[in-house]
Amino acid sequence: MAAPGGTGPIGPFPKNVGDDPQTQENYDRLRRRVLWSLPYGLYVVGSRADERRNAMTLNWATQLAFEPKLLGIGVEHSAFTHELIAAGGVFTLCTVAREDRAIVRKFTKPVEVDLAAMTLNGFGFHEGITGAPILNCAPAYLDCAVQQRVDTGAHTLFIGEIVDCGFQADEDTPVLRMEDTRMNYGG
Repeated sequence: MAAPGGTGPIGPFPKNVGDDPQTQENYDRLRRRVLWSLPYGLYVVGSRADERRNAMTLNWATQLAFEPKLLGIGVEHSAFTHELIAAGGVFTLCTVAREDRAIVRKFTKPVEVDLAAMTLNGFGFHEGITGAPILNCAPAYLDCAVQQRVDTGAHTLFIGEIVDCGFQADEDTPVLRMEDTRMNYGG
């Protein structure tokens, strides 16, 4: 494992890598590049606890089960969204149209909420049946109630049952993927 504070390469390492720090660093770089090559979507996840709301750019999301329909999202412990999902037990996952790629940069920090105008950082939203915010400009959304949480290092995997969903634009709208941007996260 890495030294405290996140310095140095992160293990474990295959036996053929050995104990040489430079070889471990080279392997760690290789592993990050391979992980970055995995296809990821880019989404905006909405969260709510009581009257507090937030929306955050997120790329770790996947369907986990068919019966019931479960969605998993990975959220860093230090994120405000983590605090709200843990307290409120709900989240939404909004897709982003590929042509709206600039929107994801607007949700990398806690948002400014204007309840009178129903906006998050100036983007209109409405509440899902769980009460979590759904961006009006999202081509599609999933509204989820948390069923389980799994701590995974610096992140929590929130497992939510899909309680509502919908398309708000043409079903064939191309949605944003990580590789459509110069962003990367993880690895």
